[in-house]
This record gives sequence, structure tokens and C-alpha cells, in this order.
Amino acid sequence: MIATGRLTATLGRRSQRIVYGRPDPEELRAELDRTTRIDQAHLVMLVDQGLISRTDAARILLAIDRLRRAGFAPLLGLPTPRGLYLAYENYLIHELGGDVGGRLHTGRSRNDLKASATALRLRAVLLELLGELNRLRAVLLSRARAYRATIMPVHTHYQPAMPATYGYYLLGVAVALGRDSVALRRCLDDLDRCPLGAGAITGTDLPIDPTRTAALLGFVAPSLHALDAIASRDNVLRALAAAAGAGLTLSRLATDLQLWSTVEFGFVEFPDRLVGGSSAMPQKRNAFLLEHVKAKPAAAVGAWTAMAQATATAPFTNSIEVGTEAVAAAWPGFRAVLDAVALSQVLVSGARPKPDRMLAGVQDNYVTATVLANRLVRRGVPFRQAHHQVGAAVRSAIAEGRRELILDDPSVNGDGAVDSLDEVVAQHRAGGGPGAFDEVFRGVHAELADEWGHLNRVRNTLRQARRDLAAAVETLIAEATGGHGVG
Repeated sequence: MIATGRLTATLGRRSQRIVYGRPDPEELRAELDRTTRIDQAHLVMLVDQGLISRTDAARILLAIDRLRRAGFAPLLGLPTPRGLYLAYENYLIHELGGDVGGRLHTGRSRNDLKASATALRLRAVLLELLGELNRLRAVLLSRARAYRATIMPVHTHYQPAMPATYGYYLLGVAVALGRDSVALRRCLDDLDRCPLGAGAITGTDLPIDPTRTAALLGFVAPSLHALDAIASRDNVLRALAAAAGAGLTLSRLATDLQLWSTVEFGFVEFPDRLVGGSSAMPQKRNAFLLEHVKAKPAAAVGAWTAMAQATATAPFTNSIEVGTEAVAAAWPGFRAVLDAVALSQVLVSGARPKPDRMLAGVQDNYVTATVLANRLVRRGVPFRQAHHQVGAAVRSAIAEGRRELILDDPSVNGDGAVDSLDEVVAQHRAGGGPGAFDEVFRGVHAELADEWGHLNRVRNTLRQARRDLAAAVETLIAEATGGHGVG
């Protein structure tokens, strides 16, 4: 039992497990890594503001450094009747005494500490997700360029519709993922304010300097409003929605690739390393990884729904529903999308189109019909009449077993058939606009380069903040211990 002064009893073991969970050592280390970084910045600020002595701060910082170097091993087996943070703080108090360890929590609350830790975790997740999405977009562009001339039919309503190329299709997916990346980048950029300093709910009357702690943790500034900082986790919710959007784009890509890799289509083939066999049917080559990509967004959508529902009826203040339960539901959703992106990278890279089957899918299904109707339009025929005439030509070709579409007017047919497929595809590209390839490719490539540049700038800023924090901690300890720094 751990007394608080006001309370003299705590939850039983089963209730503790329900409320605080039973995280594995890796999860505990990750949480403690974020918490102790926040503590280091907080202690540096407290010394700057004269709220704690250099000697006391140095002793706490040295104890934190020992824990970090030990991988937090002394804390992993401790009971957590009131949560991990208080178990960690009580460890410091036990090691250093209440007169020293008890000063760590000066000028803050678990509320702003927890909100800050959530912001740090979300920032790391978004940096990883954006980096992996950029790699996937680079793979899509590489494959699009390689197969820009591989002609295939594009389907609408699962029926052959128009001639295009496999490269053009992949470029379209890259464009769609670009929008998903823009939404995620906005969420990352919005994480520029640090909740630390908001206190329990309305700040503190102690003369703290939240701008200092924000800078040491890699944020631009402290939060605008203490209540908002404590009550809100909408940054997580919005980021999860953007991540789910990327997952849905990938699910649609996987749906197409799964259909095209069937024996009936035979448009795409995967190498043995990316398919599975059957325990009962020796002939099977199952592109089962695509099914994982298709299903992963369900976890993200479900996580968003759970988080939104937990938030919906919570009061706008500190609440377990939002800060603990809702946020906890989000992380598996992010992980599911990250996994889908990683699988998509190897699937897009490994997929090999089968040009003969793709070409036959164009030649056998009259997908140049719209091209022929547009030729009539150029000669002054109203499009609806042209549509009717070509539809009749399709019916005749099917009845006679012909691949070619032939109209009554030989001047429209040319040599009795529509232009070659290569010319048809080239005409669409030459028309400019959405049908073009080169211009779109260059634009997406430039956008991707800009995204990489932005991510690198953010990472450099965070690395510099880590260096500044480490230097501030080292200087403080050295000054307090007569030059005997960390280590």
C-alpha cells in the first residue's frame, strides 16, 4: 500500500492490472525513456528558474542517468499500484530521500507530463510512418517508370474500360498516397507546442519557464492554453484518421493486385518469396500478403472509432476516457498501417507484370471503343451518336468473332481498324492534363523530394534539441559536482 497523505489505501492487484495494464519490458522502457527525457528538461528549467538547487537537481539527474544506462532494469519488477510514473518517482525518493527525490515534481502534474509524453510518442510515430510512406512512394515511382509502356486494360465496375499502362496505374496510386502524406505531414507540423507547463489544468503559480522545456524537447513553443493542453488529444485522433486514409489507399491497391494475380487474369505474378502454398493443395501459389494489406486498415478504422467514441462524451478537462483509454486504443491502429506500408513496399517492388496477358486483355475486350467514338467527334458527329455507332460496331464484332472494331465509313476506320494501341496510349499522354505521364511523374517526384527535405529538417531539429538537452544536463551536473559529470 502506498499512502498519498490524503489516501491510505489503493486498488487490489486485479483492479490494478485492469486500470494500469501489464505492459511488457520493451513497452515499459519506451515509456520510461520518454518520461525521463521530459524529467531532464524539467529539471534543467527548474534550476534556471531557481526553483531547485543545482546540487539536488544534479543528484536526481545522475540517478536518472543510471536508470537509463541500465535500461531501467531496477524499475521493471516494481509493483505499480498507482501507475508506472509514481512507481518510478517513489523509486527516486527511496534512493535519494524525500528532501531530494521529492522535488522532481515541482511545478507540474501528471496531467501535463502525460500529455507531453503522448506528444513525444505521436511525433515519433508520425516521423516513422511518413518515412516509410516516402519509401513506398519512391518504389511506386520506380516501378511506374519501368512499366510506363506496359499496356493493360483499366477496369471500371470490374469490366475492361480503357487502355492504359501498368506504369500509369502505379503512378496514380503514388498520387493518391501523396495526399495521404500531406494529411500526415500536417498532423506532424501541428505537434509544435509542448503541453508541459499546463500543470494539472490551469498552469501553476510557480515561476516556471515552459518555453525552455519546450525547446529542450524539440517543440517550437509551449501550449497556448493550459486547459486545452490537458483536455485535448485531438492531434492523435486526427493523425489516426490520416493514417487510416493511407491504409485504405493501400487496401485498394492490394485488392487490384490480388485480382490481377489470379490465374483467371494472370496480369501480375509474384516471386516465390512473396507467396504461400497450401497445406492440402500442392498447386497453390497464394498471394496471401495482399490479404494482410487489405485487412490492416480495419484495425486503424476500428481504433479511430474507439478513440472517437471514448472522447465523445468526456468533459472538456482532464479525463481518463480521453488521456488514457482513448489514446491507448490509437497505437495499435498506427502499427497496423505501418505494417501495411512495409508489406506494400515489398509487394509493389516484387510484382512483375505479364505483358502478353495484359495486352490480350486489351485486344480481346474492345477497350479502344471510346477512342473510335472520339474520332467520329473530331469529324463533327455528336458524341451520343458516335457512342451509339461504336456500340453497334462492338455488337457486330462480337457476333462475327472479330477483335477489330470497324465502322461503315472507311475514312474513319483508316485501314479498317483503330490506331495501334501504342498510338492510342501516346495520344492520351499527348493530350496533356490528367492523362499525361511525364508531367505528372515529374510533379510527384518533386513533391516526394520536398517531403524528404521536410522530414530531414524536422529530424535535424529534434537531434539538435537532444544535443542541447544532453549538454545542459552535463553542464548542470558538472557544475554541481565540481567537474565530475555523467558517467
